[in-house]
Amino acid sequence: MEAGDETDSMATGPENAEVVGVLRRWEDGDLSMMEAGELLGMSERQFRRYRHRYEEAGEAGLLDRRLGKLSTRRVPVEAIEEMLELYRHRYLGWNVKHFHEHLLRDHDFSWGYTFIKTQLHAAGLVERAKRRGAHRRKRERKPCEGMMLHQDGSRHQWLASGPMLDLIVTMDDATSTIYSAFLIEEEGTASSFQGLLETFVAKGLPSSLYSDRGRHYFVTLKAGGAVDKIRMTQVGRALERLGIEHIPAYSPGARGRSERMFSTLQDRLPRELALAGMADIEAANRFVAQTYLPAHNARFARPAAVEDSAFVAADPQQLAQILCIEEERVVARDNT
Repeated sequence: MEAGDETDSMATGPENAEVVGVLRRWEDGDLSMMEAGELLGMSERQFRRYRHRYEEAGEAGLLDRRLGKLSTRRVPVEAIEEMLELYRHRYLGWNVKHFHEHLLRDHDFSWGYTFIKTQLHAAGLVERAKRRGAHRRKRERKPCEGMMLHQDGSRHQWLASGPMLDLIVTMDDATSTIYSAFLIEEEGTASSFQGLLETFVAKGLPSSLYSDRGRHYFVTLKAGGAVDKIRMTQVGRALERLGIEHIPAYSPGARGRSERMFSTLQDRLPRELALAGMADIEAANRFVAQTYLPAHNARFARPAAVEDSAFVAADPQQLAQILCIEEERVVARDNT
């Protein structure tokens, strides 16, 4: 057989047919150029070259291009099936980014995120994301850590076999670092104090705290109305004594940063708790503090625009005396 004949034979083999199939899927809009390249074990730049040849001369333009040779970057079919089985039996329902992080960290896989997503889509295990709506401009972050904290709670089924619980989170506006997060049966004054105490002991006093207008944060004259600037809740009294400005949110959109954070937590944390076998609040809170939060902050926290800190050091004993419920009592003449 002539050398040229051998090349033509290789070029018209099954590998070449696969290239044509992927090119057609790209033409139909089913694949991006990056996804198509990863399916074929080539770079996006290489795929672009094959696309130009195909557009110029159809399938004939792919002949004599050595497409019949198997790329050394191709992922074995057995390895792909192993990955799919792992998703089906251990990670079903996880979003692709979260699953991909565990593949890299725990299962010695080194493939790209886009390749994993493409394989999961092709196997019908993950639905394609819906097109996002119009972009809404986000509020600018504070320039340095400690200028503003967010505290908020989210009621959700955090434990797979447990009741609905509240997750209380205290987060920095500048960096999205979560300083405190724990599960509790019901959000209230005590849980707010716990989150603030954990944060202030670890980091110091911030300049301000941003929260919703829940009744443990503010007194409001009517539901959904303006906050009463004279009468204060226990939390308001403690913050004023510590010199921390308390800023109320007047719409869900104003709490966009904490809302996005809870969306991420609701998607990831229940799956991490289930994977770790956490079944009760105490064990779950230890896992959150010792294992989940360090990994979450490493993944999602970002550097502040200014490398400085607005936190002010505080005495832990004094904090414990202020971040607590105070009650007024009338003392009789006999001191009872």
